[in-house]
Amino acid sequence: MTVSQAISAHIPYLRRFARALTGTQTGGDAYVLATLEAVVADPHDVADDPDLKVALYRLFLKVWTSMPVNGHVDQISFSPDEQGAQRNLDAISLRPRVAFLLSSLEGFDTADVASAMECSTDEAAQLIQKAGTEISDQIRTDVLIIEDEPLIAIDIQMLVEELGHRVVHVARTHHEAVAAAEKSTPGLILADIQLADGSSGLEAVNQILSSLSVPVIFITAYPERFLTGTPPEPAFLITKPFGVDSLKAVVSQALFFDRRSHRKDEPESSGAFV
Repeated sequence: MTVSQAISAHIPYLRRFARALTGTQTGGDAYVLATLEAVVADPHDVADDPDLKVALYRLFLKVWTSMPVNGHVDQISFSPDEQGAQRNLDAISLRPRVAFLLSSLEGFDTADVASAMECSTDEAAQLIQKAGTEISDQIRTDVLIIEDEPLIAIDIQMLVEELGHRVVHVARTHHEAVAAAEKSTPGLILADIQLADGSSGLEAVNQILSSLSVPVIFITAYPERFLTGTPPEPAFLITKPFGVDSLKAVVSQALFFDRRSHRKDEPESSGAFV
């Protein structure tokens, strides 16, 4: 297997990580592109490492900290939707957030987090713990879950409530989801892509977003179908089967960045549809 083939398997997940870190698809993808350009310029940066994935994320973080592409530099360009993200960024330390995402979203163990961030294992563990505390203390909101599988819905509800949020409704169909959103006005939506009655969670969310602007997290067993770079594309995505820490990380990040989603036929706005 060539280096490019080996790297390609990690790109959808690196893009997911980049978007969670920067808060926008555009910013995240810009850093991923810059990272791939760095690999092309010097393949040995990653090819010579025994753990290609960790090496790729390490290179990404080097690019991210050295290039003024993300919102931390150009604050003047923030849209109204991004202003909430900046307020939260000001309250959360960057290095703990990076460690938390590597651990919870990408499934790195503490040693791999330390390797990617080029710090000690003890420091990595401290950063992960600090980020979890800071993020969980930031925001509480009402949550609408759109999920047709009862056991999965129960798991999601329990985890969301552990984070201190309130689940206002668990919807199993398109119609039920739209009605629940109209009644409860949730601050966050977690939606399965395919629902029990054959309807689409994507379409249900799009209808909800015609009258409500709210962060949305999609749940799917096939993330590669959505992380293609072609719109419409979710900014926040959970892969089935999901891990406890992964779900908590994505929920925290969606609220942390205050990403307000809009219908896919509205002007681009860095929300769940972009």
